[in-house]
Amino acid sequence: MTTKPETQSTPPVHKLRIGLIKAAIWENKTREGTLYSVTFERSYHDGEAWNSSTSFGRDDLLKLAKIADEAHSWITKQQTPNGPKPMLSSATPHFWAPRSSSPSAGQIT
Repeated sequence: MTTKPETQSTPPVHKLRIGLIKAAIWENKTREGTLYSVTFERSYHDGEAWNSSTSFGRDDLLKLAKIADEAHSWITKQQTPNGPKPMLSSATPHFWAPRSSSPSAGQIT
């Protein structure tokens, strides 16, 4: 007799909501430290049913930005001063570059 392994859905470690916009923060423990990822969705009403979408309209974007900021703050607070820093996945784009200590003339800061 074979037994079917139970599939267990791990819930997010934290949830955020602003109006109809929701964020779920997921935790993945690795040998190098903890990796966090965030998924976003928007609820909408279709007749009698509530559905969700990962597509956002113009009027959703400021709420999406705010909830992304709150998710970032929550993840940052999970770090201890001497503990491991969260890892970036290889799919995470890096949008920052080190700035020089003194901007050159005409450089926008």
